[in-house]
Amino acid sequence: MIVGIIGLGLIGGSMAIDLKRRGFAQTILGVENDPVNSEAALKMGLADEVLPLEDCVRRSDIIVVAVPVGAAVKMLPMILDMFTQEGYEGKIVIDTCSTKSQIVRSVHYHPMRGRYVATHPMAGTEYSGPWAAMPNLFDGRACIFANSEESSPQAVKVVEEMYDVLNMRPIFMNADSHDVHTAYVSHISHVTSFALALTVLDKEQDEKHIFDLASGGFSSTVRLAKSSSDMWVPILTQNRDNVLHVIDTYLDKMKEFREAIANYDEEKIRDLIHEANRIKKILR
Repeated sequence: MIVGIIGLGLIGGSMAIDLKRRGFAQTILGVENDPVNSEAALKMGLADEVLPLEDCVRRSDIIVVAVPVGAAVKMLPMILDMFTQEGYEGKIVIDTCSTKSQIVRSVHYHPMRGRYVATHPMAGTEYSGPWAAMPNLFDGRACIFANSEESSPQAVKVVEEMYDVLNMRPIFMNADSHDVHTAYVSHISHVTSFALALTVLDKEQDEKHIFDLASGGFSSTVRLAKSSSDMWVPILTQNRDNVLHVIDTYLDKMKEFREAIANYDEEKIRDLIHEANRIKKILR
């Protein structure tokens, strides 16, 4: 199996490591527009070769689009257009993007739609670039398959086998439902972290005190604020309506806390905290 990975950052690079060392891929071909990232990926052994997009698609059995969703939406139709050529039969393309509705709609009527499998491996860190790639990143995590009924059963089977090698469990979901759920479990977490970081930076002019006083709680809460804007701007704009709904709900909860604190209402504060503690039954 020859796997081509477009974007050898955290997700693409981590997939490259485990697909190669676990024997799924004999060869990893990479595509990287940034020459610094390209050189780093080769030196780190994330890819056997780094090629132009057209050469990578031509030589690969599976093509993994692991770039920000704004770029992926433009790239995916181009790749499926290549699949219409003679000699490209049987190739499969997947994406790993955090929003699914727009990218799935972008190729809904494409004649090669069956060769595309929309996926979202639910794993990651706040870091980016080839240096962020790590082994075992996906172990035990869920991988969403969106609108898989629009893909050919053979393509879905091969991609399931690939994610099984990465020790991921598949969850099949409608693309629109996926975007609603990720707005709640992922996107709002990042927005909250960005907002908290901006709040602290706005109020604390002496940055040294931030680091002197930062405890584990603050560090873990604001950790996501280190995330790349190149990744998150297109995610938040493409999932705009769902994210706005979640932000409105979050602001309502913040207002409840604010009013209880402003009124010295200890019972209300306690009730809100106890209600929030119910999350322990879900996240263990």
